[in-house]
Amino acid sequence: MSTLLGASQIRELADALDLKPAKALGQNFVIDANVCRKIVRLAGVTSGDVAVEIGPGLGSLTLGLLDEAARVIAVEIDERLATQLPITIAKHSDHPSNLTVINRDALQLNELPEDPTVLVANLPYNISVPVLLHFLETFPTLRSGVVMVQAEVAERLAAKPGTKEYGIPTVKAAWWSKMSLAGAVSRSVFWPAPNVDSKLVGFVRRQPPAAESLRPVVFAAIDCAFAQRRKMLRSAMSGWLGGSDVAIEVLTRAKIDPTLRGEVLVIEDYCAIGSVITEMGIGF
Repeated sequence: MSTLLGASQIRELADALDLKPAKALGQNFVIDANVCRKIVRLAGVTSGDVAVEIGPGLGSLTLGLLDEAARVIAVEIDERLATQLPITIAKHSDHPSNLTVINRDALQLNELPEDPTVLVANLPYNISVPVLLHFLETFPTLRSGVVMVQAEVAERLAAKPGTKEYGIPTVKAAWWSKMSLAGAVSRSVFWPAPNVDSKLVGFVRRQPPAAESLRPVVFAAIDCAFAQRRKMLRSAMSGWLGGSDVAIEVLTRAKIDPTLRGEVLVIEDYCAIGSVITEMGIGF
């Protein structure tokens, strides 16, 4: 069993690296070992998994993952942290050879040395949704995962139709997965403590509701509907589709009431809209 890092060890490592946590990179390091164990447990990581961790930082969560997964791929944008991580893991883990560190921007990463099966991450608040959607799209072998994000983002990802939290991230994430809230995280478990609350979001991969070739137009429809979310769909989509008459025809053929707002539609409804647009030969 690995010896997970505590607050004093995290600060000692940071001092040794002359590391001042960068707000721009969302560097708020987890200093509570129990939280790390909880996240790994909630993610359901098993001995057969290849876990990918985004933003491992100083290695608190990485150590917990190495205790359970067959292998861990850690993606770290900060070169100092990426260089230090294997050294830290070698001192505290019984399985240092099971770790692969990739010093890259997660948003620019399109391949990994192995197919990942589970995603676990403490995601920087400013890029959490783009990173999560990018990994769901790029790595179809990801079957499940747990990510720690800003509370408001977590609530959006797991929101129900018709609520104020329901929006573009909710619907797009639903193309690939079923999202659910998995618990709150106290600000006190981070160093430095963030000025926002955090929550855990779990996801389980689902079969996409339509062919991949349809996804670009489906996502464009989602963007259009929520760009003016207080408007009825017939109005919100009129400019995009070339007029209100066309918008009404598309929605009617898709069996969607044109007077509804985008916030009450689920991903399957947007797929129906996308299918009709494609059938009608409307190009963008």
